[in-house]
Amino acid sequence: MKKTFIFFTIATISLVSCKKEDPKPMDLSAPFKAQAKETYTKIAWAVYEDSYLTAVTLKSKVDAFVANPTAQGLEEAKQAWLDAREPYGQSEVFRFTDGPIDVDPGYEGYINSWPLDESFIDYVQGNPTSGIINDLVNFPVIDKATLINQNQNGSETNIATGYHAIEFLLWGQDFSASGPGNRNFLDFKDGGGTATNEDRRRAYLSVCTELLVDMLEAVKDQWDPNGSGNYRANFLTLSDDAFLQKIFGQTAVLSHNELAGERLYVAYENGNQEDEQSCFSDNTHRDIILDAQGIQNLIEGNYKRVDGSIVSGTSLYHVIALSFSDDATSIKTMIDGSVTLAESIPAPFDQAIINQDASILSTVHNLQDQGEKLVTIAAKFNITITL
Repeated sequence: MKKTFIFFTIATISLVSCKKEDPKPMDLSAPFKAQAKETYTKIAWAVYEDSYLTAVTLKSKVDAFVANPTAQGLEEAKQAWLDAREPYGQSEVFRFTDGPIDVDPGYEGYINSWPLDESFIDYVQGNPTSGIINDLVNFPVIDKATLINQNQNGSETNIATGYHAIEFLLWGQDFSASGPGNRNFLDFKDGGGTATNEDRRRAYLSVCTELLVDMLEAVKDQWDPNGSGNYRANFLTLSDDAFLQKIFGQTAVLSHNELAGERLYVAYENGNQEDEQSCFSDNTHRDIILDAQGIQNLIEGNYKRVDGSIVSGTSLYHVIALSFSDDATSIKTMIDGSVTLAESIPAPFDQAIINQDASILSTVHNLQDQGEKLVTIAAKFNITITL
């Protein structure tokens, strides 16, 4: 192959040298890049709108439960939380680009921070008076300002807001090897007898869920195609190189660093339940699959909405295939394989890491290779990505 390549290069130079003025070759992929950029914004809008809408449904179930705490109401709120995680997990591919989710005020830190120190919020086993809920002296009122101010105050694990704070309030601590946490609905019912400060626990759950809706709405609005002067409008003005820098960077970093490293390998190496993302609900296996699927959605240009409709269009895959067809085939195989491998990790994830299940390492290795391959392809477009 090297000899053939050298011969072709020399022949080309000889032909070109016969001409005094040769026009600069056209970038045939330019229209594809513009279309891929448009598809990118459509998927971002759809996935964040779905995240917002499912959070609204979660809030309605929480409101109903808070108004009348029952065992059935708690189960309905839990299911609404699980449903809300499905689109949000697929949105995480839009991190690591200085986009709306990460820039000031740093919505992601209020929406999805983990791991979480349970005792910062409420009572835990062995300490019935811990947490903001049980501290009437320092936190006489539980409102949005209080929770925002306390989020990660003093420690990264002092998480007061977001999906995982709500998750803990709904499920409680997880001490089961075969299932999730099992909080009693009576924790929220006045005179229930299982815990004190039931009214403040109801208030915390309600306020925390409302904050989640507020922040997802703010991120969603930045991708609204009908918005004026929002992030989407500015994104569409990016140069081709700036666009490629973002999409290659975010998918490579999520693949190689965040998902393979922080979310899978750290938990596998430590064998510690606290290192898994959704440890109270035992939903971490879905978090992993959804992150892998989010990468697949963005690079291949397809997203299935909660209502079943499909958002699709020209994507990074098509841009790569136009110039480097072998690389396009290779990266698609890796990405599709990552989703399949993630789906092979047994649930609950806490038991998979304790048992050192081989499927975890297989997924890690494929994701790392995938991230490195994206870096290599990006270099062919003169884009430098650092992992």
